[in-house]
Amino acid sequence: MYQPEFKITNNLLTYISRIESAKALIDHAPLVPAWEAKFRDEAFTRTVHYGTKIEGNDLTKEQAQQVVRLDNVVDTSEISKQTGILARARDIQEVLNYRNVISWIDKQRSGNLKTLFTVDTLKTIHKLTINNLIEDNYSGNYRDKQVIVKSAANSSVVYRPPVSMEIPYLIDDLFIWIHSDEAQNIHPILKAAIVHYQLVYIHPFIEGNGRTARAMATLVLYSLGYDFKKFFSIEQYFDSDVEAYYQALLSVQQSKTKDMSYWLEYFCYGLAIEIDKVRQQVMRLSKDLKLKKQLGKQVALSERQIILLELFQNQDEVTSEDMKLVLPNISVDTILRDVKDLIDKKVIEKRGVTKGVSYSLVD
Repeated sequence: MYQPEFKITNNLLTYISRIESAKALIDHAPLVPAWEAKFRDEAFTRTVHYGTKIEGNDLTKEQAQQVVRLDNVVDTSEISKQTGILARARDIQEVLNYRNVISWIDKQRSGNLKTLFTVDTLKTIHKLTINNLIEDNYSGNYRDKQVIVKSAANSSVVYRPPVSMEIPYLIDDLFIWIHSDEAQNIHPILKAAIVHYQLVYIHPFIEGNGRTARAMATLVLYSLGYDFKKFFSIEQYFDSDVEAYYQALLSVQQSKTKDMSYWLEYFCYGLAIEIDKVRQQVMRLSKDLKLKKQLGKQVALSERQIILLELFQNQDEVTSEDMKLVLPNISVDTILRDVKDLIDKKVIEKRGVTKGVSYSLVD
């Protein structure tokens, strides 16, 4: 049976502790804005964009966003027509495909890896990833020939994956391990990182292995409760230094004992960085914990109200003039309606009368 080699280092403990701390705050934020969907959409776009950009896709983030938003359009020429994007059809297809991969993952609700984490799931993700990009007989099927991995810097061969005849046995071993009693005692984040690496190592398909591996790792995280409200994109971290990403993957093969510790540290550090960004975002957009104690529930706010709330958190008393300064393009009537709604929700209170009116957070 497959047996990953790694050590629980101080770095790993530190990174996972940071992630768990941020997760607790994100999961139990006392004030989560109504525009959570906006955060998810942005993270979704980043995941699709950076997940394909790593592989050499030339579409910009803005172009990828346009493709992502065309939910009901599946033809690349129609997408070009509707968006005005001038790009290779292949680049548009790759983004379209990865959008469908992440959408498929989002719809999976099972936390039971025995039914979710299977060969069929792996092949389904690969089919979605590579749709209309390669010959049909290779879509969702293991490769039958040798492939090599070249350096992005100088095109030299940096890795030769196992021969094709070994693939079914290596994949089966991976699944046996993930369902084993031993694997159940491994933290979900480490489990996702191990799955990511092992699929890249096996390189089971003729093309699309990196995207498939990252998607499977995301599926493991999501299905085991580590979706962080789907506000994050670890692909963005990988793309920030592609060379470091590939070197971290190669570090396992370069180790005499195939030790995975450095790769796990790299993966967990990247996730910690991305989740900390989410934590900071939630903290900026959430009132302090005393509001939870008072209201006992989450409160939905508009984007304008979030800006007002940040103002209230930075000063004890707020006047209408203060509000106009932070919302310069919004009418006074609209601001006052937002303020009244915050008063009704018992988030802020009004003090004084007429010209002496000011507002403050409810104690």
